[in-house]
Amino acid sequence: MTKNKILFADDDHMLGMILTKELTSYGYHVSFVENGEDAISKLNDDHYDIAILDIRMPKVDGFGVLKFIKKEKPEIKVIMLTAYADLKHQIMSEQGGAHQFLSKPYNLETLRFTIENLLK
Repeated sequence: MTKNKILFADDDHMLGMILTKELTSYGYHVSFVENGEDAISKLNDDHYDIAILDIRMPKVDGFGVLKFIKKEKPEIKVIMLTAYADLKHQIMSEQGGAHQFLSKPYNLETLRFTIENLLK
């Protein structure tokens, strides 16, 4: 069985380490980057099944990465994961083509369930 590949982009280094460890324990292959520019670089270099994007990041924000994915890699499923989980950001995520919008602090089981559903 091929491991599903997840790209996680978030400027919170500790959260990145924790979530990478958690998702890896479920059998996913996770690449973690701390800004949108690095996320786009990774997306250009490799194949991913899912991208989990923070909205507020340096260099390129989550919406910029989402726009890139929709244009260049539309097969990738996108989860926006943000501490700024207000209606405005949710609508912007949906209009931008994100498949799911989750708030921080996240519930690991909810995130895992969301990922599994998107991979079906």
